[in-house]
Amino acid sequence: MTWSNLQLRILSGLVLAPPVLAVAYFGSPWFNIFLCVLAALLAWEWERMCGNTFGVPMVKIALWSTIAIFMMPDRPQFAGAAIALGLVSVWWSANRFNAKGDPKWSALGLLYIAVPCISLVIVRGGGIQGPETLLWLLAVVWGTDIGAYGFGRIIGGPLLAPRISPRKTWAGFFGGILSAVGLACAVGLLYEISNFVMLAGVSVGVSIISQMGDLFESSLKRRFNVKDSGNLIPGHGGVLDRVDGLLAAAPAAALVIILLGGGIGVW
Repeated sequence: MTWSNLQLRILSGLVLAPPVLAVAYFGSPWFNIFLCVLAALLAWEWERMCGNTFGVPMVKIALWSTIAIFMMPDRPQFAGAAIALGLVSVWWSANRFNAKGDPKWSALGLLYIAVPCISLVIVRGGGIQGPETLLWLLAVVWGTDIGAYGFGRIIGGPLLAPRISPRKTWAGFFGGILSAVGLACAVGLLYEISNFVMLAGVSVGVSIISQMGDLFESSLKRRFNVKDSGNLIPGHGGVLDRVDGLLAAAPAAALVIILLGGGIGVW
């Protein structure tokens, strides 16, 4: 990566981080609206990457309506309409894919995007520790990305998965985990969390899953022979390129909250 590209990457991160943190702090409905927009952008990039060029945004509409359920928890009648629209979307996509596309990838995209977005709502709504837990999750994912990139570039060494990603190294893998735990503990100190052993252990697991999500997205790009999922974010490529780790980490964090009965304050 050239110095100009690195500067552009840093500048994009500085511009995007504050509004994300703001909606995460203020919660519903702003956070849910943000997820709706995010889901639509991810669905659009997914369709393009997988060869779906017919242009009718049924998958995007289904994702918007699915996330909308969680914006109106006191109106369960919306659930039936959203589920029905989602099924219609999958059927329509499977039957209207062009010659380049593959219908099963459209159906997978619905799960790949909707499940993490719903998981983020669960993380943010995880009791009184919701905002703290969401900040912890973002810290782990961002720390993993920064550490993996920094340690990988500085140390180099053996490649982590050369057939999937020719740039990711084992040094970056462990550096990402180390950075994630460091930022997670900083969040723990900020909110006076007592059980740092549990916090660090969960952070290690989520960091590893985040990196697996990054590798999965890299394998998708190789599968469809594209360099980036899109070009919406200068220096980063597409939105999917920027949040691939979060898409994998969010369901894991939501599962931890469900199993342990709350956010980081009860770990």
